[in-house]
Amino acid sequence: MMNNGMGGEIDYMEQEEEWEREGLLDPAWERQQKKTFTAWCNSHLRKAGTGIENIDEDFRNGLKLMLLLEVISGETLPKPDRGKMRFHKIANVNKALDYIASKGVRLVSIGAEEIVDGNLKMTLGMVWTIILRFAIQDISVEEMTAKEGLLLWCQRKTAPYRNVNVQNFHLSWKDGLAFCALIHRHRPDLLDYSKLSKDNPLENLNLAFEIAEKHLDIPKMLDPYDLINFPKPDERAIMTYVSCFYHAFQGAQQAETAANRICKVLKVNQENERLMEEYERLASDLLEWIRRTMPWLNNRQSDNALASVQKKLEEYRTYRRVHKPPRVEQKAKLETNFNTLQTKLRLSNRPAYMPTEGKMVSDIANAWKGLETSEKSFEEWLLSEIMRLERLEHLAKKFKHKSDIHEEWTKGKEEMLQSQDFRHCKLNELKALKKKHEAFESDLAAHQDRVEQIAAIAHELNALGYHDSASVNQRCQRICDQWDRLGSFTQRRRQALDEAEKVLEKIDTLHLEFAKRAAPFNNWLDGTSEDLVDMFIVHTIEEIQGLIDAHNQFKATLGEADKEYNSIVSLVKEVESIAQKYQVPGGLENPYTTLTASTLTKKWNEVRQLVPQRDSTLQNEYRKQQNNEMLRRQFAEKGNQVGPWIEKQLDAVTAIGMGLQGSLEDQLHRLKEYQQGVTAYRPHIDELEKIHQSVQEGMVFENRYTQYTMETLRVGWEQLLTSINRNINEVENQILTRDSKGITQQQLTEFRGSFNHFDKNRTGRLAKDEFRSCLVSLGYSVQGDVDFSRIMAAVDPNNSGYVHFDAFLDFMTRESTDTDTAEQVIDSFRILAADKPYILPDELRRELPPDQAEYCIQRMQPFKGPGAVPGALDYLSFSTALYGESDI
Repeated sequence: MMNNGMGGEIDYMEQEEEWEREGLLDPAWERQQKKTFTAWCNSHLRKAGTGIENIDEDFRNGLKLMLLLEVISGETLPKPDRGKMRFHKIANVNKALDYIASKGVRLVSIGAEEIVDGNLKMTLGMVWTIILRFAIQDISVEEMTAKEGLLLWCQRKTAPYRNVNVQNFHLSWKDGLAFCALIHRHRPDLLDYSKLSKDNPLENLNLAFEIAEKHLDIPKMLDPYDLINFPKPDERAIMTYVSCFYHAFQGAQQAETAANRICKVLKVNQENERLMEEYERLASDLLEWIRRTMPWLNNRQSDNALASVQKKLEEYRTYRRVHKPPRVEQKAKLETNFNTLQTKLRLSNRPAYMPTEGKMVSDIANAWKGLETSEKSFEEWLLSEIMRLERLEHLAKKFKHKSDIHEEWTKGKEEMLQSQDFRHCKLNELKALKKKHEAFESDLAAHQDRVEQIAAIAHELNALGYHDSASVNQRCQRICDQWDRLGSFTQRRRQALDEAEKVLEKIDTLHLEFAKRAAPFNNWLDGTSEDLVDMFIVHTIEEIQGLIDAHNQFKATLGEADKEYNSIVSLVKEVESIAQKYQVPGGLENPYTTLTASTLTKKWNEVRQLVPQRDSTLQNEYRKQQNNEMLRRQFAEKGNQVGPWIEKQLDAVTAIGMGLQGSLEDQLHRLKEYQQGVTAYRPHIDELEKIHQSVQEGMVFENRYTQYTMETLRVGWEQLLTSINRNINEVENQILTRDSKGITQQQLTEFRGSFNHFDKNRTGRLAKDEFRSCLVSLGYSVQGDVDFSRIMAAVDPNNSGYVHFDAFLDFMTRESTDTDTAEQVIDSFRILAADKPYILPDELRRELPPDQAEYCIQRMQPFKGPGAVPGALDYLSFSTALYGESDI
């Protein structure tokens, strides 16, 4: 039995019996084989400039048989005998049969005599053996035999085509669609398969045979009519013809494979370049925005106007609420793109990406940190500036109020002190003037405290940088200068009155008593009126409660004040009674004071009216502080919920990022669930922002009910968002590494478990000794310190002394899997270039897609080696540049 041309013995006596049982000795099949085998032989003999017409006659002398074997094998057979005798022919045929036997095929029952005698069956059997050995045996698909491999190749190539179902080498080819499908699969430009019909077998066969002969250099070996009319076409004839298609398309298949490899490599490179350009663009935009924002945040100029600073505070809130959040997202996207790019570069065996100077991730992080520091400093400055300006406004009003009172009191005092009226008075009038002056001195001493208060307020306004301090200083200086003059004038008048006292002795006791008691009481009334209308600033309930308590204590003294008032007024009534009773001229005039009972009564009534007004003012402030206390509690209640929630989420995300919970897909799923949960939790942050705005508008600066501030919660919230996005990116990169490198989930789990075991502090990185122990735990053999230094240079190129998990995973992945190399790409280009050391632009455009062909043409250097032709390109340097092994 035959062995399908794969070596071994072939007994044609037994083969003939098998053919007879299978009906293969039919003359029609014999004609098909003769025609097909003749065409197949001629397809090779024409390379030597010859051919055969009658296969059973033209091989009888053995010359063309030996020539055929030389052409198809590429080897030289022994020199043939040129004689025409029978024994010469037998010798030549034996040389051919011996050559066939030397190729591992032993022919049984076929002798040189049968071939020389023109035995058609034996001749066809011999040619079929040659076809099997030299045309079909080399066909290998998934380690099957030649026949099965050729059949599987046909099935795979024609699988996508309708009405084609290749199951054998006879009936499956009768309608011609299988031949057309093979041609269209490899050369779709030669025919339009969609226009073919199963109902037109003759047209299909003729079309396929003509195209094969004209464009594929495959001669017609089959007769369309035989295929259509014969119930079961000859299997060997069809196998012979189909094998020609296999060999014709084999070169194209290799070129297709090479082109696909190059396309894959170039596509990766183009995507990496796109990511690099996007990173540069995003980094430039973010850094430019930070550069433009920093001068505004660092500006501490103030026009000392409260409304202006409050406007700046509102602008800052708008910046934090509207302008900054998109930049936070842009920064997260920038870091994600950078990590993804570096992962893709590692997976594709490319050198790591180094951004342009000033645009490193660390540069962006430093700029961002500087921005956040400036934000915090700017907000603190705004709040302190508002407090300062409010204090200035309050002090300025207080200065004006006390100055107005003092200047009102000093009106006419200088003229009065310089008056010489006492020189024209009677004794009683003189004594009255003296007592009046004593009362004035007492009043003057009482006003000393007010002057000191005015000077102290002016000093504080200067210290706090009040914008109109010049006018304050001028007014304060006028008051102080006037006060000095009043003291000097008072002393002089006192001396003059003492000199006149020797002459003037009579005194009006009642007037004097009134003057003595009315003056301090009047001062008390003035001071009380000032205190009752005095402005105040408080920030807590305790402070306002202290003012209320002090006011209540003051009200408790009103009874004694009322007694004093009635007592003083009774003096005036007594004077009036005596003057009316004794008709004393000018007795109603009090020479010792300008104060009258009506004046005291008016001021006393004003004080009694101001007391309930003060009560109302204090109660309003108390209610305000109660509202502030409520805001503190609201913020604390919400902040004490949000703060622990953020901390809990951060801990959970960190635990997932350590790879301790399920597969990578499970981790990614849980991280995205946390991401959705955080997005859904956003209204709580917005609600807290609203409460915080109300707190700031209420000028509430401290909160004893919570440890959290809005700034700490904002930072925690941004850290949570950044942590989730960073961990999602890391898990996705690990999945990409696992899938692209073919490592298993078990391997990833083992890598993560070992890494975490030695990462005791959960810092996400290992020191040198920890990393070395981790390698040993995974069974990786470290060959001494030199080998370990080589490994550290690969996983820690910046020589930081630490190994992060992504670098550790990349190293273990490279040690566990194979990757594309520059040598593989060079071999692919060499196939496209037909083994030339250079490649031409036309060859690239023919084998690669247009965009990738132009990509190569623009980047390849001209080939300058020996044998270069115009337009030749150097694919060797280009391929090494893709993997960072040259300077292109």
